[in-house]
Amino acid sequence: MVVMAARGCHFWFDDMTDEVLGLFPVPFLRAPATLAEPLLAGLVKTFSQRAVRDNNSSPQLSHTELLRPQDNPLFLEAAAAIGPKLVDFGALLFAERIGWSIKEMWVNVLDTGGRQAMHNHANSFISGIVYLTATDPSSRTVFMKSPGGTDFTFRNDHAGTTPTAFSADKWISPEPGPGDMVLFPSYLMHAVPPNAGARRITLSFNAIPTRLDSWGYAIQFSA
Repeated sequence: MVVMAARGCHFWFDDMTDEVLGLFPVPFLRAPATLAEPLLAGLVKTFSQRAVRDNNSSPQLSHTELLRPQDNPLFLEAAAAIGPKLVDFGALLFAERIGWSIKEMWVNVLDTGGRQAMHNHANSFISGIVYLTATDPSSRTVFMKSPGGTDFTFRNDHAGTTPTAFSADKWISPEPGPGDMVLFPSYLMHAVPPNAGARRITLSFNAIPTRLDSWGYAIQFSA
C-alpha cells in the first residue's frame, strides 16, 4: 500500500518552466496549541475515567458518551477555543465565513496495542481531533483516499516507486503535541494504527454550519 508521510513534495522535470498544480485539493488544518495546559489536564482527569464505552475496532480502545459542549463546562471552554478555527476552516469549504457550532464531543482513550479502524463521520461537515496527551509516532492519525474513488483501476505499486501527494493512498499526519488540533472535512476517511507507546487520549468532535444557501435554497442547522 502506497503511503506518504507528512512532508513536502518536490517535482523535478527536464523543462524547469513546467508547473504542477493540485486541482481541487482537500483542505486539512493544523492548529498547534489550540487548548492550553490547564484545560488539557482537566479534560484528561475528568474524562479518562468516563471512557467506558467499547469500540469494536480494538479492546484497547474506549470512548466516552457523545456530549454537547453545554453538557460540561470543560467541553464548553474547549468549544470556545475551537470555534474561531471552525469559521476559518469553513470558509475554505464553503467560500464564506459563516457561523459554526459543535454538535457533539467525546474523549477517546487508546491504550498500548489499541487501534482505530478506517472510518469517517456522518451527519456533520467538519470533524476535528485535539490531542490531549503525547502521541507515540506509531499511532499518528492516518488519512486515506475513499475506497472506490475515481483513480485508475490498475496501479503502479512496488518497491521502486516514490509516492507523492498525487499517487499515495494514505497520508500520515505530522506528530502532534498535547493541545494541538486538526480539522478536516467529515467525509475524509481516517484511522489510527496500533499504538506501540503509552496511553493516548484525544478529544474528537463534529461540527455543523448554522446555515447553507444554494442560490436561494437555504437550510438552517441547529446543534
